[in-house]
Amino acid sequence: MRTERLQREHGVQLRWSAFPLHPETPLEGRELAELFAGREAMIRDMQARLLQVAAIEGVPLIKQSRTYNSRLAQELGKWAEAQGHGNQFHQAVYRAFFVDGVNIALVDELIRIVAAVGLPADQARTVLEERSYAAAVDADWQRAMELHITAVPTHLCGGRRLSGFAGYEDFVRLIGKNR
Repeated sequence: MRTERLQREHGVQLRWSAFPLHPETPLEGRELAELFAGREAMIRDMQARLLQVAAIEGVPLIKQSRTYNSRLAQELGKWAEAQGHGNQFHQAVYRAFFVDGVNIALVDELIRIVAAVGLPADQARTVLEERSYAAAVDADWQRAMELHITAVPTHLCGGRRLSGFAGYEDFVRLIGKNR
């Protein structure tokens, strides 16, 4: 994937930050057509662009019709980072949602993802029950608001930003301008 290539070729260090992407989304998810009612053409164009860039970059991606609440996945992501497995967990959640269409709001699905990347499922369940990393996610959400981030993904480097699903060369230009 692009991020691994950037790390390998340019020594880029990634820092994942959580973003409040439709935090009002219920457990069962929400249809994109409902979420973006009246803007169906925008959804169609956005998905076409995403699929095109994904194909060019060799990133797996399916056309989505639903979104799910990612808050608990974000909290587990912070925990996985603390365990030294953040990248693996984030990539597994990406694949579960964007490739397999999994509802990442469901605790049992998240526990399955945790186990698949080699983290202890019982500890993950405790993290979710106790909401141990809620404050860390809240801090990221606050930072996103302070930085006026309104879209995901948004990549920051040296005070510059790149928003949206961008190609590898866009990332190279972003980091090149900040060296």
